[in-house]
Parts: sequence; C-alpha cells; structure tokens
Amino acid sequence: MCGRFVITSPPEAVRQFFGYFEQPNFPPRHNIAPTQPIPVIIVENGSRHFRLMRWGLIPAWVVDPRKFTLLINARSETVLEKPAFKNAMKRRRCLIPADGYYEWQASGGRKQPYFIHRRDGTPMGLAGLAETWIGPNGEELDTVAIVTAPASADLAVLHDRVPVTISPGDFDRWLDCRADDAENVMALLGPPGEGEFVWHEVSKRVNRAENDDAQLILPITDEQRAAEEPKPAKKAAARKPAPEASEDDGQGSLF
Repeated sequence: MCGRFVITSPPEAVRQFFGYFEQPNFPPRHNIAPTQPIPVIIVENGSRHFRLMRWGLIPAWVVDPRKFTLLINARSETVLEKPAFKNAMKRRRCLIPADGYYEWQASGGRKQPYFIHRRDGTPMGLAGLAETWIGPNGEELDTVAIVTAPASADLAVLHDRVPVTISPGDFDRWLDCRADDAENVMALLGPPGEGEFVWHEVSKRVNRAENDDAQLILPITDEQRAAEEPKPAKKAAARKPAPEASEDDGQGSLF
C-alpha cells in the first residue's frame, strides 16, 4: 500500500536524477495524497519528459469516472491480468519521483504513522502506470497509479506491501515500452533489499491531507506523542439522590 508520499528534493536535483528535458519549478511537498496532481516521468519520442498527472488511475474504457473506484495502487502480482492495468503495464510505464512515503502500523486498535525513506537519503523512482482518460466531450485527464509488491522482511513489520522502487540503472528498461510487452520488466517488480530503507514514527498530523509542512517528516517528540495519546473517557458524575419532599412540598425551604 502507498497512500501518501513526499517530494522534498530541489527541482533541479530531481531533473538531474531522472534526466528529463523540461525544467519545471515546483515546491516541496510533504503530504501528497490521492487525487492530487503529481510529477511523472515518461518517455516520448525516445526522450524522458516531465508531466503532471492525477494520482488515481482511470482506465480508458471507463464511461463515468464518478462511478469508478479510485485506483491509487496496482498490485505487481496481477498487473498483467487486471483489465484496469494490463494495457498500461505494456505501453505506459512511468516513474514517480519521491523522497519518501508514509505507512500506518496498526497497534492496539490505533494506527501510528511512519515516514519511510532510503537509508542513503537519495531520491527514489516509484514504478507507475499511466492512462489518459478521454471524456464524452473530448476532455482529457492523465492519471497514474503506483505499483506495489509484497514487503521485504524488515518493512513487513509496518505493512505487508510496499511501493516498487526502480533503481536508476533500470530506469531505461522500465520506461521502454516499444516492445508492447511487459514480460522483460516483471523481474523489476519486487521489494527493496533489506536494509535499504529506514523509518521513524511521525506525528498523526499527517493523517490530514491539508497538513503539508516540513515538520511532518520529523521524528515525533515525546511532547507530541503525549498530546496525541487518546484522552481517557471522563466518568459521568454520580447523580445525587433527589431529596424527599417535605410536608410543604419544599415551597418554604431554601434547599
């Protein structure tokens, strides 16, 4: 599962890392959520290019997107079988720049968010699948999903799935869709090696998509943890027994 991720590297550093032609200027994002526009790298006419696409894939055959389930992730085990993904897997593979992502670990009926990133601090290219949906009036919407795989043993303590990261040496191989076939890249759809990623607890402020600031990726402090602990329910005050009515029905009494 990958439901939130982060891009903090400067635009020029991202451009150099992924080798695309454009020179876009975009701010750091610390809490990117589904349905938002995200940077995507694709190959067109033999060169890498930067595009913005909506996170949440809509297959070309969908008639009404409002009635279609939001597809933010694609399981690596079934991308060549599912109608929503099989064409994109063959013809529209892409990369999504990221510097880390969030995952939530369930414990004691509560979910604690963690920020996960490469141990060496370098950016990562998440494996993506793109589709362009064309509406009845000719409107076009470029959409994308992130491919996930079963987690490696170390990351499995947080969640049983992880986003697939493509190593820089395999960028060309992943992006090359000229063969209209995906069998030769299926071996790339695995989890990272054990020890490649590290993580730490972060504030539950990340749960709200409108929060987007650098504090979100910092390790949670003891003060924050205490403030975010659920407050014990207050016990209802015991009701005092109603006084017995006096002979004058209390009309002449102060109490």
